[in-house]
Amino acid sequence: MSITRAHTTESGIPVSSDEHSLTVGADGPILLQDHYLIEQMAAFNREMIADRQPHAKGSGAFGRFEVTHDVSEYTSAKFLQPGAQTEVIARFSTVAGEAGSPDTWRDPRGFALRFYTDEGNFDMVGNNTPIFFVRDPIKFQHFIHSQKRRVDSGLRDNDMQWDFWTLSPETAHQVTWLMGDRGIPASWRHMDGFSSHTYMWVNRTGERFWVKYHFKTDQGIKCLTQDQANQLAGADADYHRRDLYMAIQRGEHPSWTLKMQIMPYEDAKTYHLNPFDLTKVWPQSEYPLIDVGKLTLDRNPTDFHSQIEQVAFEPNNFVPGTGLSPDKMLLGRSFAYADAHRARLGINYKQIPVNAPKCPVHGYIKGGAMRIRNAQDPAYVPNSKGGPVARPQEFPENAVWAADGDFVRTAYTLRSDDDDFSQANILINRVMDDSARDRLVSNIVGHILQGVEEPVLSRVFEYWSNIDENIGNRIKNEVTSKR
Repeated sequence: MSITRAHTTESGIPVSSDEHSLTVGADGPILLQDHYLIEQMAAFNREMIADRQPHAKGSGAFGRFEVTHDVSEYTSAKFLQPGAQTEVIARFSTVAGEAGSPDTWRDPRGFALRFYTDEGNFDMVGNNTPIFFVRDPIKFQHFIHSQKRRVDSGLRDNDMQWDFWTLSPETAHQVTWLMGDRGIPASWRHMDGFSSHTYMWVNRTGERFWVKYHFKTDQGIKCLTQDQANQLAGADADYHRRDLYMAIQRGEHPSWTLKMQIMPYEDAKTYHLNPFDLTKVWPQSEYPLIDVGKLTLDRNPTDFHSQIEQVAFEPNNFVPGTGLSPDKMLLGRSFAYADAHRARLGINYKQIPVNAPKCPVHGYIKGGAMRIRNAQDPAYVPNSKGGPVARPQEFPENAVWAADGDFVRTAYTLRSDDDDFSQANILINRVMDDSARDRLVSNIVGHILQGVEEPVLSRVFEYWSNIDENIGNRIKNEVTSKR
């Protein structure tokens, strides 16, 4: 026989009634001293927090990461040593849609991971594509605005999207991915995840390497056609969220194999394309994938709000043996993500349990709204009172690189193969087959026919002809015949 628990206020005080407010007589006015009623109404009015700006719609799960291969020659990070197991939380999302938008819109998918390591939290903020639309963070905000809603009508606008893309040729590679089959994964379980950015690894001797993370789905790649995605958008807007939750509940725990591309530090100086340009991939024929470990998700959240809505990933969370790179987008994100969390969740967001590290925290930050971890004296450094001190000999800041030059506002220095269209052309002609190319053209034409007008339309034809002349002509001919 189950025992009924007493209903209490948030202060633990037993509630005398959860059906009736306190009033002056049965028909009289409600009294302000009904603190339980006031607490209920006030909490309800404030229970929604601000959406993320991009990546608002998503979900996630908990699991573990196990290292299966020895990569200790490349990194000293403890969680990447042979046999290490680390607790993980993952969040998947769409980029442009709001919190209530359909899961099956054509859009990149966020693939964010947090590893709760013994040396602090390590976060990887990636996508299901190995590249991105822009290479400089000064354009990121404008790109997101072009993908969201118009100021006047509050409607999404394909003309606005293509206006931005065609005026920004560096988008060509990612737009080709987006308009292809992988623009709509069948589920989060059936898509790969990438760091997209280049990161740094450092080994025990201080030797540095440039690296890219590739999480390859063990379930196999599966995608939706545009017609299937449209049908699901109306039938079940939470299709991907539901799929992940139910799969884990059934015991079908999705997994991904982590493989790395690793570039020796000196190679970057003479590589034929800029290895830090987020719109480019490193050919695997030159830097093949190296097996590292297995990511498995096996536990659903028990409180979606506290564990998924309030999880705050940030690429500036990197532990000893790992680091950033000169990737301009990555460096911009290392500020922007943490700043977004401070605005959305408050200055002490890292004390929310899902964001708190599993290792001890010893620092000098005190106060601020919603602080729950006790501070203590001394609250300053340097001090002679026994407070924590930096230990540079034990934890050297060696994930660094040299840079010099004048202050400039310019793109990366061009190298021999640094153009905006070649890799998109390779994707079309060496990765896609005839059927995939047909679907690519169909997806683009369908998108263009929904509101793209001159002068943007002519630039769209030119854009695709720059990527591939045959594809560009097919798109132009089909659009013209259907108008």
